[in-house]
This record gives sequence, structure tokens and C-alpha cells, in this order.
Amino acid sequence: MSVAQIKNLQRRLANLEQEAMLEVTRASGHELWQSLGFDALDSIEDPARRARANYYYGQLLTVRELKETLA
Repeated sequence: MSVAQIKNLQRRLANLEQEAMLEVTRASGHELWQSLGFDALDSIEDPARRARANYYYGQLLTVRELKETLA
């Protein structure tokens, strides 16, 4: 990959990371999940919101792993 492609990919991953963080916060209703991690999402009573939070949390972990690999 060229330097420009890597920079573009890093920018897109940063955008996906921000989106995932925002969506997990929306689904959970608080930002405590950032310090508590995955366990905070299990306490969400609404199954649809819990599923949405878990989906975006998984996306967030994938994005962070990809970013770490590129670093």
C-alpha cells in the first residue's frame, strides 16, 4: 500500500471508531461502558438496544485492532 492509501485508511478507521463509540453510548444511554467495558452493556434491559450496543462494540474492537496493526 502506498503512504496515501494508508493515511486514507487510517482516516476512515478513525471515522468508524468515532461512529461506533457514539452508537454504543446512544444504545447504552451513558458513557460508563468506556471505563467498564463490555460488562456495562450486559445490563441494558431492552434486547434491541443491547444487541445494537453489542454490535457497535464489536465493530469498535475490530477497528481498534486494525488501527493497531497499521501502526
